[in-house]
Amino acid sequence: MPLAIRLISRAADFAARRHSGQARKGQSGAPYLNHLAEVAALVAGTADGADAELVAAAWLHDVVEDEHATADEVEALFGRRICGLVQELTDDMTLPKEERKRRQVEEIGAKSPGARLLKLADKVSNVRGVNDDPPADWSADELRSYVEWAVSVVDAGCRGIDGGLEAAFDSEVARLNSAATS
Repeated sequence: MPLAIRLISRAADFAARRHSGQARKGQSGAPYLNHLAEVAALVAGTADGADAELVAAAWLHDVVEDEHATADEVEALFGRRICGLVQELTDDMTLPKEERKRRQVEEIGAKSPGARLLKLADKVSNVRGVNDDPPADWSADELRSYVEWAVSVVDAGCRGIDGGLEAAFDSEVARLNSAATS
């Protein structure tokens, strides 16, 4: 089995085991693993999709933030580059939510191109999730506010990374906006 396939498969398996039982915020309570699979598929479909470490990092991008693994564990199992990408995407969960959101906007432009690509794929998946299966306890204003913030993150540092992902993101934003005005 080629090393790239083995690496991505190990990352998917690790993510599935560590995020087991975790659900998305949507009304359906879909397995969180669906989000990770979507982000990995989005990354694999880009010009950088042949970069197995980037696709593996997509599977793992939330494992440290969600406290299912430590950065040291990710590095020991998957190497320094993947760990570095995961760490670039890991919010400091000791900070209040609004501060974490503010930092994402402020700091995204200084991240590596790989981390910015991963962030863009993550935002595509998240906005698509809000469109397809919004959290039951979110008002229309909360949905709009979330999407406005996601646009701020993308505009602050993800534009120019991948045209296809940008188009997918913009399409999801437009879909939400047209639904809100209907």
